[in-house]
Amino acid sequence: MQETSQHTLINRQTTSLDGGSSVAILLSLYNAVPYLQQQLNSLLQQTRPDWTLYWRDDDGSTDTSLSIMHQFAQQVGKERCVEVMPRNGEHLGVTASYATLLAHTPPTLSVAFCDQDDVWFPDKLERGLRALATVLEHIPALYCTRQTLTDKNLRPTGLSPELPDTTGFLPAMTQNIATGCTLMLSPAACALLRKAMPAPTFLLHDWWAYLMVSGAGGRILTDNQPSLFYRQHEKNAVGARSQFLHRALAALKRGPTAFMNIFRANTLYLLNRQSLLTPDAVSALRLLRKAQKPGWGGALSRVSLMHRLKQLRRHKKLEQLVFRV
Repeated sequence: MQETSQHTLINRQTTSLDGGSSVAILLSLYNAVPYLQQQLNSLLQQTRPDWTLYWRDDDGSTDTSLSIMHQFAQQVGKERCVEVMPRNGEHLGVTASYATLLAHTPPTLSVAFCDQDDVWFPDKLERGLRALATVLEHIPALYCTRQTLTDKNLRPTGLSPELPDTTGFLPAMTQNIATGCTLMLSPAACALLRKAMPAPTFLLHDWWAYLMVSGAGGRILTDNQPSLFYRQHEKNAVGARSQFLHRALAALKRGPTAFMNIFRANTLYLLNRQSLLTPDAVSALRLLRKAQKPGWGGALSRVSLMHRLKQLRRHKKLEQLVFRV
């Protein structure tokens, strides 16, 4: 049964090369010059050309970003470069902007999130679609990769942290490993996220997708081969730290309050959508909510819960140490 479903999906994607798209690329931008054109050029170099770009300007760009996008639409055709919700002065924020794009995406397409300042490797879409095709069509699937980190001039500076071979819902509650610019979603995963809307305002779109797909019993597919140049510069919405020590010190400097606030918010958001989640995920969330009491009683409950829920942990030993602290 599984082989038949996979074969059907692969045939559907291959056929679409001759007439239509297999994947929607979602791009939320704001004052994207000087990096946007390089990213658009990398889309043109994809070995899977059966894509449609859906984009929106999140906050009324004041540079020439819109001109670049309109020129790109003329180059590839307006049916392959679709503007969603033209500028109206409304700033949605990153997650809501991508959720808006997702809501306007045809339900039959896989989705790839795209940042305005990266450069994709030519086989990025091909690898992602191939991985998603290994999962039965009705099961939500999320694919993500490592990144090659670069400076603003695309000079490589290192790699993002190694991804685990397997993961699940409870590890997803402790940290996000699915970096948005690498992330691809199957049509079933997109349908799940649309049902979960509105998207949370306190969480980035990639962690939201990771939590929902894993909590619904979907498949998380990790790939340790980088799929893009992840440009680091002073205007990054979210940067990346390749060294554990830097990440650990930053986390300790922020203290536990910021993380626990997000943890509590995630718990409540997911419990409000428990009809979309597996019974095991809902049971774990209820236990987590009970343990989020103030004072020493709550602290003892959390320590006890970490022993009870063995999978409530980060994937690396040192990362787990920081999480426990």
